[in-house]
Amino acid sequence: MLAALRLHEPVSWLPALGSWIITRRDLAVDAMRDADAFTVDDPRFSSGAVIGQSMLSLDGPEHERHRKAFADHFRPKVVREQFEDELQTMARSLLERARAGRSIELRQQFAGPLAVDTITKFLGLSNVKSADVLGWYRHISDAIVGVALGQTVPVASTQAIADIHERVRVSLESGSSTFLEALASEDYLRPEELPTAVAVVMFGAIETSEGMTANVLWHLLTHPEVLDDVRRDRSLLGPAIEESLRLEPAAAVVDRYTTRDVEIGGVTLGERDMVTISLLGANRDPAVFDQPDTFDLHRGNLRQHVTFVQGPHGCIGLHLARLETHAAVEAVLDVLPEGITLDHANSEAPTGLIFRKPASVTATW
Repeated sequence: MLAALRLHEPVSWLPALGSWIITRRDLAVDAMRDADAFTVDDPRFSSGAVIGQSMLSLDGPEHERHRKAFADHFRPKVVREQFEDELQTMARSLLERARAGRSIELRQQFAGPLAVDTITKFLGLSNVKSADVLGWYRHISDAIVGVALGQTVPVASTQAIADIHERVRVSLESGSSTFLEALASEDYLRPEELPTAVAVVMFGAIETSEGMTANVLWHLLTHPEVLDDVRRDRSLLGPAIEESLRLEPAAAVVDRYTTRDVEIGGVTLGERDMVTISLLGANRDPAVFDQPDTFDLHRGNLRQHVTFVQGPHGCIGLHLARLETHAAVEAVLDVLPEGITLDHANSEAPTGLIFRKPASVTATW
């Protein structure tokens, strides 16, 4: 359907979504980069409705203020120096604990817990159980999808946000998090904004990293010849991750709202129209990617995918996400036997309207 829209009507009104949808890469990039005409600052924006006002749901100077609070902490050099070695140890340890018998489910038993352990350690939250954080994350994720479908915010997600706020407060008062103390001491965020900002970073990190890791493991296990190539030549792991990101972005869409009447792709959109930018559609644009539905590590333009978004709302944690997924796949290659294959009966392909990932990825040997 996305391919048909991209070919015949790349800017199309979909009544079922109450939104325009953009499926062509060049138009998607134009919309993401033009924050004057396409904003996230609207009460319909699902992440803002569930989590609260943050850098996700603000534009202009307010967005820059929120984003600057975290920017230095997510720089590539800082992330590598602080987490590269530790992530490798964490991934191997977690995989060895989860491994039992002759199979392992790699999304919920490995990718999800690793994403939780990574971001809670990064944030320095004290006395937080992985199961509790995963529970908060599931409630928030379900609520964001529900709001996008016109549902009200459920009590469970409101309680999850309240629990995160309380955990931030306790961590600050106990002095257990140098990261949170640094944020609180800077001039960017007001005290009442800090818990919501932390909730946004936590949710975004888990959603991106769990989906990213699960998707690349799915792609490698469904292409055993590629898995063998990556096992023999670890320099191919980076391209494998990028190609998986292109084919299945963990977030399939991002929403924007027009600030005025605006023309794009030969179509005039009205002021305050909702615009859904399909990252999934843009990443499979045949005008940019030859044979776009094929998993190919040897593309010359692998990093032209738009999975991490472009413009002012580009993913702030992309370096940590890439590093974490790299460590996760390295652990799978090192810890599990060479003959691992996909257990098709207990695995599912990536799906999802907004967040895309396989419900389960089970490796067997």
